[in-house]
Amino acid sequence: MTQWVYAFGGGTADGESAMRNLLGGKGANLAEMAKLGLPVPPGFTITTEVCTAFYANGRKYPAALEAHVRGAMTALEAKAGKTFGDPADPLLVSVRSGARASMPGMMDTVLNLGLNDETAAGLAALSGDARFAYDSYRRFIQMYSDVVLGVGHEHFEEILETTKEDNEYRYDTELTADDWKGVVAAYKAAVQKALGKPFPTDPYEQLWGAIGAVFDSWQSERAKIYRRAHDIPESWGTAVNVQAMVFGNMGETSATGVAFTRNPSTGEKRYYGEYLINAQGEDVVAGIRTPKPITKQTREEMKEAGLSLEEALPDVYRDLVAVFEKLEAHYRDVQDIEFTVERGTLYILQTRSGKRTAKAALKIAVDLAQEEVISQHEAVARVDAAQMEQLLHFVIDPNFQRDVICTGLPASPGAAVGRVTFNVDEAERLGNAGVAVILVRNETTPKDIHGMRAAKGLLTARGGQTSHAAVVARMWGLPCVCGASAIRIDEKAKAFQANGRTIREGDMISIDGAAGEVIAGEAELVQPELAGDYETLMGWADQVRRLKVRANAETPSDVKAAKDFGAEGVGLCRTEHMFFDPERIVAVREMILADSAEGRVAALAKILPFQRGDFLEIFRIMGDLPVTIRFLDPPLHEFLPHSEEECEDVAKATGADAKALFARAQELHETNPMLGFRGCRLAIVYPEIYEMQARAVFEAAAELGKETGTAPAPEIMIPFVVTAKELAALRVRVEAVARDVQDETGVALVYQIGTMIELPRAALRAGVIAAHADFFSFGTNDLTQTTVGLSRDDSGKFLGAYVDKGIFEKDPFVTIDPDGVGEMVKIAAQRGREARPGLKLGICGEHGGDPASVAFCDAIGLDYVSCSPFRVPIARLAAAQAALPKMKP
Repeated sequence: MTQWVYAFGGGTADGESAMRNLLGGKGANLAEMAKLGLPVPPGFTITTEVCTAFYANGRKYPAALEAHVRGAMTALEAKAGKTFGDPADPLLVSVRSGARASMPGMMDTVLNLGLNDETAAGLAALSGDARFAYDSYRRFIQMYSDVVLGVGHEHFEEILETTKEDNEYRYDTELTADDWKGVVAAYKAAVQKALGKPFPTDPYEQLWGAIGAVFDSWQSERAKIYRRAHDIPESWGTAVNVQAMVFGNMGETSATGVAFTRNPSTGEKRYYGEYLINAQGEDVVAGIRTPKPITKQTREEMKEAGLSLEEALPDVYRDLVAVFEKLEAHYRDVQDIEFTVERGTLYILQTRSGKRTAKAALKIAVDLAQEEVISQHEAVARVDAAQMEQLLHFVIDPNFQRDVICTGLPASPGAAVGRVTFNVDEAERLGNAGVAVILVRNETTPKDIHGMRAAKGLLTARGGQTSHAAVVARMWGLPCVCGASAIRIDEKAKAFQANGRTIREGDMISIDGAAGEVIAGEAELVQPELAGDYETLMGWADQVRRLKVRANAETPSDVKAAKDFGAEGVGLCRTEHMFFDPERIVAVREMILADSAEGRVAALAKILPFQRGDFLEIFRIMGDLPVTIRFLDPPLHEFLPHSEEECEDVAKATGADAKALFARAQELHETNPMLGFRGCRLAIVYPEIYEMQARAVFEAAAELGKETGTAPAPEIMIPFVVTAKELAALRVRVEAVARDVQDETGVALVYQIGTMIELPRAALRAGVIAAHADFFSFGTNDLTQTTVGLSRDDSGKFLGAYVDKGIFEKDPFVTIDPDGVGEMVKIAAQRGREARPGLKLGICGEHGGDPASVAFCDAIGLDYVSCSPFRVPIARLAAAQAALPKMKP
């Protein structure tokens, strides 16, 4: 028979901390603390399996649950020495959620459950404090009505404020027992008016209402958003914890608070927390009153008036410190503890591993390892790899008050402040003049690169987390918010509207790329520091990992940043971005307009010195590390102006023929350019393009070889291959150029030629293609689009719904789809290595910086991942964490 309910308290428990999947984190830790002999109010946990069954069976509970709850309540009554619903000596309970992963504030809680007119009178008589009893009663009515009955808290706040005004009170603590009785009556009348029926008075009716509300809150919008942000599966469900109430609002020797065993913001080994005298838990969280620090040292540093807990209740503080020491030693991690003091007696209501900033996570992990509490390997595993990115960007000061205009997708972390501009040329002009700008666009394209580069941050109304704007922003470490769908851009008026507000060009805004928020005005920014703890932890991680980590970078500054972050090479150098430079674009357009091979060659000759110089500088920075150079990939029309007006502007600036420009742009226009005339197809038709790029690579390598005595070993990547014949034909041409350069320079060149696997047919035919390839690099951005049939720029409109409904477990553009795209990668890897043992395999899509995708790449035996420079630390740590389970203890 399934056990649906697990009891805890009185020094014993049915469960333990290892049962968090069944009991949720809160229930498992309550059971564990009870077994440790800590002062935990008794109670019981309804398992996560009930939540799963509830939703699987049309929101119906398992048949035996009611009997199990009744039995657990009887046992709880025996432990507490009180009876649920007894007017003379009532047992009151709290009802709280508790998923296996901590979700603070995302689900519902009800306190003081079991109160009605009779039990409130009994509580007043028993405690000798009518004010406390009716304060608790009004709190229960307000919370239960909001959480369970759907009567919003604003109904009750208005009543309370009116009562205070009528009596000229400033604080809630000034209300008398009679005042609270009047408030209770008014609250019940408000419920009757809102619902047309009275507030429920039967304790068991109240209990089942609260249990149902907690299960309902698992599917609340805020819980869904939190789960999506933290990769918590919907299938986990939540537990419900029913626990005997203890009261922090019983006078000046009672209190409630929250504390951490170490500082969760800095990681410093100091107790950190706040408390309130004569209050209940929600008072601390809701900010109804300003809490005080728990330690005297912190109070003095903050120059706070009043007393710390250490000063106000020294015996309680001493007991609390003993609990801190016991729990941190037991769990071997910083603990986040909720406590209540009832008339001088300390009770522990919850403990969990404390949420912490990236900076604190590093320090705590390193300190615990150096204190020999945990091993170095455990320290590496303790830090959330995705958090590492927080360390590398400006962030908004936590104390800054945000005026949020709208929200979008958190596409690239960090914060930026600047003047709004909608025009890329204006962004470049202002940026070059030292003016901070936020570039606001519907979406971006490669031709916007110059303006994007000059901006401090990017904001788009459309596009997803792997859209062009997002990819480039992460590559450059630019804060970016994408897909802010509330934004409506009026380019003629040079303004955008969002949620009833109008923001004009030149107005100052701030963006938070980690939170996806667009904020009015100038936010205060702070620069995180990479302290010694960062280097220490990353050193431990590098000792563990098998998977190499490279970076996607093509400018010298990007390449240098990547190397500084620990990249072991360049895994993707996109050469097309080099073509958009103002000095080069004229020659690029001349090449496109040429009507003969000779004309194209002449135009390409003008570009050659620029490309050679680019590669030479990259090779110098990377030294003996590998550099993978992807030859031209996007369709040619992206380099041309599109409208007649744009063509005329370009013609005036370059001396080109405006009509010819427009005609060629129209000729090259494609309905679906993503699957059009691009990649290796360009070189099959116009081989001189790749021949020029090959010459630029080899001449740069030869020049550096003469300078240093050792030529670098570039890796040339041919994109968008679908058949072995394409790669074979282009390999022959590239090798011919290499021979020519060797003959001309006298420098022996070492190089590799490979391809990007980004089409399903190429993955399936990898065994044949491998005969002509020295390496494969999986372009999982396009492979996801072509395998799953999704446009990364358009799918943001519905992908969120797909994830919410469980159709996709995760956004396939963020985390590799293991059953579809991942299967393609596995097939290609297996067939490629069967045909060519030792074939080097890597990944260069945006998935290379996603921890779950990095783990997948490690599991299937790829040699390296490549990602944006600012995600290199994430990939390094994620690769180490993927390797840890395979290591011997």
